[in-house]
Amino acid sequence: MSAGTRLASDSRADEFVARHAIGDPVVGEALVADDNFSARYDLDRLAGIFSRPTHRLAGFSYVDRILVLNTAKGGVASAWMLHEMAARKRAPLAIVFNSVNPILVQGAAFAGMTMLSGFDVDITSVVPQGARVRLDPRARVLRVLGEGGG
Repeated sequence: MSAGTRLASDSRADEFVARHAIGDPVVGEALVADDNFSARYDLDRLAGIFSRPTHRLAGFSYVDRILVLNTAKGGVASAWMLHEMAARKRAPLAIVFNSVNPILVQGAAFAGMTMLSGFDVDITSVVPQGARVRLDPRARVLRVLGEGGG
């Protein structure tokens, strides 16, 4: 089976397999956008919201949510900011990307944050906004448990 393939044998939920994954299993509410991610430029890390006015999630709280976004942008500042956010308990529960750079992977590892990336589908188009999702990094699986409310 190729990475990102929907598992048709499971009628309870949709599953998508990532090529890359780190962290612990988590379950939570997805905050989804076909947009990119920079912890430095897109977030108000004290308020816990997306603050860049042109970001598709502007005004939404990311705290304790599973972010599902297109790709990571930025460098070492974004990486260490993930750790700072986790230390302040103002961090996402996990982050999921279509693609990610090695620096942000290091940042997620340093922050103890679960991350999945590299799907054969555009993950931002198949995970419904507000859906309850389970991430299993050991199996590299994102499972949609239920549709969101918008």
